[in-house]
Amino acid sequence: MAAASASSPDHPALLEPAVGLELTWSALHAATEAEAVRLRAAGVRPGDRVVVRLGHGAGYCVALLGALRAGAIAVPVGTHSPERELAVIIGDSSPTVVVAEESDAVLGAVPATRLPAPDLTVVPASVDAGPSERGGEDIAVLGYTSGTTGVPRGVRLSHRALLANRAQTALLRPVPVSPADRVLLQLPLFHIYGLGAGLLQVCWAGATGVLVERLDPEALLDVVASRRVTVLAGVPMTYRALLGVPATRLRDGLVSVRLCVAGGAPLAPALPKDFADATGLQLHDGYGLTETGPVLTSTLVGGLVKPGSVGRPLPGGDEVPGVELRLVDADGSSSSDAEPDPDDESFDDGEPDTGLVAVRGPNLFSGYWPDGEGGPDADGWFRTSDVGFIDADGDLHLVDRASDLIIVNGFNVYPHEVEQVLAEIPSIVEVAVVGIPDPRTGEAIKAVIVAAPGAELTADEIGEYCVSRLARFKHPSVIEFRDRLPHSATGKIARMELRAEQRT
Repeated sequence: MAAASASSPDHPALLEPAVGLELTWSALHAATEAEAVRLRAAGVRPGDRVVVRLGHGAGYCVALLGALRAGAIAVPVGTHSPERELAVIIGDSSPTVVVAEESDAVLGAVPATRLPAPDLTVVPASVDAGPSERGGEDIAVLGYTSGTTGVPRGVRLSHRALLANRAQTALLRPVPVSPADRVLLQLPLFHIYGLGAGLLQVCWAGATGVLVERLDPEALLDVVASRRVTVLAGVPMTYRALLGVPATRLRDGLVSVRLCVAGGAPLAPALPKDFADATGLQLHDGYGLTETGPVLTSTLVGGLVKPGSVGRPLPGGDEVPGVELRLVDADGSSSSDAEPDPDDESFDDGEPDTGLVAVRGPNLFSGYWPDGEGGPDADGWFRTSDVGFIDADGDLHLVDRASDLIIVNGFNVYPHEVEQVLAEIPSIVEVAVVGIPDPRTGEAIKAVIVAAPGAELTADEIGEYCVSRLARFKHPSVIEFRDRLPHSATGKIARMELRAEQRT
């Protein structure tokens, strides 16, 4: 950010159309320095935690960047975080300061100093917060994720990890973010995807971030057109919503866009083709985790967009090593790697070998808060909970999360496979598959379906559709229709909530 301020002081850094705000790089730099001074005056010392709980806007960006500049560990949370979850995060991280709106009643009485949002109506011309006291292996961001446990865990992301992932991502071609780009920042800034691959990538490149809070397709297209946005970063829900707009309107609204990328959840196999047919733009997919800063793979690496693929590991260069990826068994022994043997017969029968995705690279986290437990092993490898396979081209395909596995009569069923088949039914808008207890088979498969308005779809019709497309043990035995499904902040279906319903 300091480099962008020095080289392009008058270049726009952040645009917030909803409130008519524009910050140049020099103004953003000054506001960040002023925020660091404010935090230090409130008692923040290097290594202290600063919780940032603000609405999606420039104030959030300044508060978080200011915390980093002050030498603190930034703890980003969302304004919609449930009170119980927020209490766990605050109790676990023990912040010195919480930056939040004065009207935020959910916080209640917290054992920390509360500061209001930074005042961006008056940005000082020049402020110097003094020398930076932290970097490298020092923790920069404590990102909380529930993962497979349901209990928020603090992921320790060092300056090294976040900067390495920005450098790795910048080596992709076409480059995801260049100084000339205007990047839509619609993804939540408290989530590592919106923060790392969004805001921090904009800062790395000295580009322009365009902040939009709500996923309203028509309003979003207005902003993209009027602000000449060139890069869209979204989740599958973002692109599904855009496809609900008439094709002519969609093409006109996206005329300035050169690159569309997705992440946060697997894309439905048909979505990239549907989007390309409607817009003429390729939709590139990727994969990552909070623990990896976040980006691990991208279809930009090989340049080939194909159904179900999340691409290949990020490359490295002279300045930073790339991401290494392999598949391992539950005990950590290697079952595959990122360079499969094209003569391997496991690719000939339509059922390639699957394994847990394990990764290594400088972008990996430093374990979980507070003591680093659960981080990469002695050789630098981190075993995720994601199950996948690597095709003959070297592209990774995610099958599911190990925690979502359903076992029916001893047979493994991955919900994502069943969901993909059911999603092919034209009148199904969205579907989630979970396991439910069954006294005869141990577990049975339940499909929770959102049908298109006015659709006359029955459970029998769905069952018939599955007969020729899925093995018998993979057929849903229970089908439930709903108006909507629960989602996470990034639009991922919250299967954990659906599973919890079966236990109550």
